[in-house]
Amino acid sequence: MINDILRQTSNFILARSVPSYRRFLLDKMDFSDRLIGIRGARGSGKTTIMLQYAHSSQLSPTKILYLSCDHPAMAGEDLLTLAQTFYQEGGKLLLLDEIHKSKDFGSALKAIYDTFDLQVIFSGSSALQLTKMSADLSRRAVMFHLPILSLREYIEIETGLNLPVIPLQSLLQSHQEVAFEITQKIRPIEYFRRYCETGAYPFYQESLENYPLKLLEVINHTIDVDLTSLFHIDSNKLDKLKKILYMVCSTPPVELNKAKISSAVGTSWPTLAKYIELMQSADLLYSLRGGSGMRAVNKPDKLLLNNPNLFQVLCANPNTGSLRESFFVSQLSYQHQVHYHDQGDFLVNDQYIFEVSGAQKKTTQIQHQDQAFLALDDLEVGHKKRIPLWLFGLLY
Repeated sequence: MINDILRQTSNFILARSVPSYRRFLLDKMDFSDRLIGIRGARGSGKTTIMLQYAHSSQLSPTKILYLSCDHPAMAGEDLLTLAQTFYQEGGKLLLLDEIHKSKDFGSALKAIYDTFDLQVIFSGSSALQLTKMSADLSRRAVMFHLPILSLREYIEIETGLNLPVIPLQSLLQSHQEVAFEITQKIRPIEYFRRYCETGAYPFYQESLENYPLKLLEVINHTIDVDLTSLFHIDSNKLDKLKKILYMVCSTPPVELNKAKISSAVGTSWPTLAKYIELMQSADLLYSLRGGSGMRAVNKPDKLLLNNPNLFQVLCANPNTGSLRESFFVSQLSYQHQVHYHDQGDFLVNDQYIFEVSGAQKKTTQIQHQDQAFLALDDLEVGHKKRIPLWLFGLLY
């Protein structure tokens, strides 16, 4: 039996209007599959995608059930039993939000898929990795990762201008023409600056004034609740994870080393490396490995915050270089392999070398390398190897 509170909550959620803006992932998903998972950072828009699909499905609301697994009324409830009741009542579409808050959800999802002719769409933390839980489930579920808003998406929300997605290779070859065309319509650096402060998460549209508080809540909830429930981290260790974020925010990447981080956080490097891995899986950090021949015994992977918005709430004086690099990596890492490199800042797809800097940076460091480029802040239109940093926000 499904209790009245859960039914009423589902009805309220499904009756609400949904945002008109559609994240790019919604149009890429094949909804013919019966078990679909969406993982991504808290606040990235996973729930909105599920509800937008429900609204467009043309199913009667009585055929759809939305359950948020972190709702107090879900305490003690069994997902399989709820699914069985819903199916027996003629249900067709089961939406399970915050799936990682449900105990043994992997086994429940597998059983629901194998037993009932239901379509199940579930969402969870970025740290949700089905392959680590059950090989059987990973073969059944189709998983999608929803990243933060791209600069391209942000510009579309703010202006209504639907800029095309530019593949990386096309961007490198034709960046001057692309930038010139866009600058005839908008001032991209203006939107780039605003995006870096408050544009990475869709909920910025609700209130710019309260955005920093909501973003801080996202960070705390991700560490205190999501990572704790998924990986059973001791509560007395949580401050150490937050201290890592503060260090990465306030310290230039070149100054970070194993000894400095371990000493500041107060834990051994092997334990610290595990914490960093967890926060990367939760879309709070990037931990970038060196390219071929770049691994050094005394140097950790290059650490960056997941996106530039995080700098605004984690430290009073964010490092400008780190902020630029965070933007660059956040826009490329969704579709491309990014490593750090000794002859530039980053090696992308084991092919392209990029140096990320300000507009005054010269090409001296990369002039003898054919596949090397500068990604430059404060530059509207580039030339040859000098590419505006904001243009890399058009990749998805």
